[in-house]
Amino acid sequence: MNALFLTAYDGAILGPIAKILGWFMDRIYIILSSVFHVENIALTIFIFTFFIYILLFPVTYKTQKFSILTRKMQPEMKAIQDKYKDKRDQASMMAQQNETQALYDKYGISPTGSCGYMLIQMPILFALYRVFYNVPAYISSVKNIFSDLVAGIIATDGAADKMQTIFENANLTGVNVDFTTTDTSKLSDYIIDVLYKLSTSGWEAVSNSFPNLTDSIDYVVAKLEKINYLFVLNISDTPLNIIKTGWGAKDFLLVICAILIPVFAYLSQLVNIKLTPTNTDNQSDQMAQQMKTMNVMMPLMSLFFAFSVPVGLGLYWIAGALVRVVQQYFLNRHFEKIDLDSIIEKNKEKAAAKAEKRGIRQAQIYEAASMNTKSSSLSSKANLVKDNEDALKNAEELRSKAVKGSLASKANLVKEFNEKNNK
Repeated sequence: MNALFLTAYDGAILGPIAKILGWFMDRIYIILSSVFHVENIALTIFIFTFFIYILLFPVTYKTQKFSILTRKMQPEMKAIQDKYKDKRDQASMMAQQNETQALYDKYGISPTGSCGYMLIQMPILFALYRVFYNVPAYISSVKNIFSDLVAGIIATDGAADKMQTIFENANLTGVNVDFTTTDTSKLSDYIIDVLYKLSTSGWEAVSNSFPNLTDSIDYVVAKLEKINYLFVLNISDTPLNIIKTGWGAKDFLLVICAILIPVFAYLSQLVNIKLTPTNTDNQSDQMAQQMKTMNVMMPLMSLFFAFSVPVGLGLYWIAGALVRVVQQYFLNRHFEKIDLDSIIEKNKEKAAAKAEKRGIRQAQIYEAASMNTKSSSLSSKANLVKDNEDALKNAEELRSKAVKGSLASKANLVKEFNEKNNK
């Protein structure tokens, strides 16, 4: 990742999404700070997650409804599959496709209905990775904390060499800096990139290098400990890096807290899966085994990835899983009470209308194809007649211009003789 942290990601898809999410988080942070006098990114993430899942609730509801109706239609789907099990001819395959589509219409669901939630969630997750890894680039309220300190550093003699030394000793990976640039705006961004990622020992190096800026340094450190930390965890750092740092410094409390983030991500996903209703009845053994494997692998993937992504993203996963657990509890109670048969009856009427439209469209296609075929045939015949007439006309002209004594002139004499005898 060789890019300026304070240069917001400019990807065609994730770039705009990250900026929108960052703006939304900045507004939440400002409200918490101005109204409740609470400045904390971790709390901002929890509130942000709550609002995101409230906005996604209609999609969540439709996904749950899709899942329940899919389970209910499984016996009929299996009957269709068994009916055409050993039939591979085109007519049978078309018939199976039509019956399957009619079954989906009957239950009012789409074969791709379960993908909607994932298609919305994945871009948000990837965009949030950018935001949490680079908070000052998206949350201006955090970037402004560094303003006075950065101005003081730039005004200090030999600042470029001092910042380069601090940067090299901090062993910051993925940060591309150039403290020799004459562009003040870029230089300011480079300095914030480094300062935002510094550990406690790094800040001690800053204090030693810029002793005349002690007050500004203390102010920034105090602010960061207040807004950018969840207890002892920097939300922009990864649990893996925090574990390495804590282990090297013999700070085992820091190591334990860092391990808890992936563990809680795993447990929250596991609870969420346990609450999600599943039914393997009428499913093949292979499908049932695939479902079981996914239910085991998904939480394990959360456990694995949570070690290598920023703590903030791990908090989002945990908060999101907790919100889904609450949603799932009430959705389960709701779907236990609804009358699925009445929903299916309404869907049957819609399915009949869809089938009628498909029939009309199909008839129109056949008619258009037939008309095109007839038109093509008539056009071919007309062209053939015209070509014959042109050929006869050209032959007549050649005969009339035949040279005396030639084969063509003798053929003309024979033609005239035949015509007289026929008369």
